[in-house]
Amino acid sequence: MERMLKEEDQVLRFSRLNRGLHILMIISFISLSLTGMSLKFSYTSWAVILSHFFGGFEAAGSIHRFAAFVMICVFITHIGDLIRIKRKEAGTWKKLIFGKDSILFNKKDLEDFIGSLKWFLGKGERPEFGRWTYWEKFDYFAVFWGMFVIGSTGLTLWFPEFFTRFMPGWVLNVATIIHSDEALLATGFIFTIHFFNTHLRPEKFPMDIVIFTGRMPLEEFKIDRPQEYKELVEKGELENHFVEAYQPIVIRGIKVFGWTALSLGFFIIIWIIYAMIFSYR
Repeated sequence: MERMLKEEDQVLRFSRLNRGLHILMIISFISLSLTGMSLKFSYTSWAVILSHFFGGFEAAGSIHRFAAFVMICVFITHIGDLIRIKRKEAGTWKKLIFGKDSILFNKKDLEDFIGSLKWFLGKGERPEFGRWTYWEKFDYFAVFWGMFVIGSTGLTLWFPEFFTRFMPGWVLNVATIIHSDEALLATGFIFTIHFFNTHLRPEKFPMDIVIFTGRMPLEEFKIDRPQEYKELVEKGELENHFVEAYQPIVIRGIKVFGWTALSLGFFIIIWIIYAMIFSYR
């Protein structure tokens, strides 16, 4: 039976490591976007102004590489955490990858997607989402795609002397094109589709801070993740996920960080659109 919930109690959804890695991912990605787009559109006035802020285009390149290093470290740490979860919680890779709470796509994701379309059109009820939604899984694997495609080409351009020891020189030209265009695609996706799915949906507008706090009120949890809520209640495990809410001053700090990241993302999109329409080369 569900106990009486205190006003300060909330449901924990993300660990401290998850939240820390996501914050580092945000900082590194925005740094990569600002420096990368200023280099890609260096012929525009906004890119020149932005490069001066970084200390010049050469300094922007150094910041870009440092941010890339941070992102690689975040990715490696996450993979290490997955191995830890497999050993201590899942037990086997099969259970981790194909289990009920797996981040991999499954039949229910297809059903939820179709159900969402029907719900949008007023032809059905809103799907009952579990631990992960289909758009969250898409966002998750987009990072893997970006790390392998953008990351590999970025390393090739970072260490050209090493890679051209066993690769032809034209690979650098191909890597430049792939790295630039895929980075542009990733930036556009994160600051539009991902922002909408995460923060601008009517039920989350103007900002969803759960990835920063790691927790959400029980009533919100019931509505947002009804399937997961029912499963926890049936297993008698809901109370194990109760935690106290953060103090208001912490929430204010989180919102300042969140709004700063959102604002920078929107500005980057506006600058890219301007460059593509009025001065693309």
